[in-house]
Amino acid sequence: MLGTQQMATKKKTNGAVQSRTAARSASAPVDAIDLLTGDHREVDGYFEKFKSAKSAADKKDLAERICAALRVHAQIEEELFYPAARKAIKDNDLLDEAFVEHAGAKILIAEIEAMQPGMPLYDAKVTVLGEQIRHHVKEEEGELFPKVRDSGVELTTLGSTMAQRKAELMELLAAAALI
Repeated sequence: MLGTQQMATKKKTNGAVQSRTAARSASAPVDAIDLLTGDHREVDGYFEKFKSAKSAADKKDLAERICAALRVHAQIEEELFYPAARKAIKDNDLLDEAFVEHAGAKILIAEIEAMQPGMPLYDAKVTVLGEQIRHHVKEEEGELFPKVRDSGVELTTLGSTMAQRKAELMELLAAAALI
């Protein structure tokens, strides 16, 4: 079990590593869909680790990673990817559903962030969030992403913009973790 000082140090270290990783990814050309798909795999890995986590500290750390990654991911999708997709594919129903799914996820994220492992429904909320995210990912990767890829959107330019914004958001999260 980690003490308060160790947890604070661990959080600072994790934030710094995430921040450096985001900064590196912002400088390399990246396809927007590849960036989002990479985020999907990263978060899915966190959910898988959460399932087998035993200690409260491990569960808390993974839940924090999940929530932070999803907040950043949703923000870059909503600010940059979805508007470009809406313009390119004109499938308002698919994009409206994605926004509604994000809204539902944000509610669960806020609830999880306000809780501690061991509290009633903590594990259940993380599990349900994972199920909702997997459903959302299946729709994005199976329906939305192919339509956007076929639409002619300049995915490398969009991806570079998204990677830069992701790096900025990760920096903000890292700075907030230091406070």
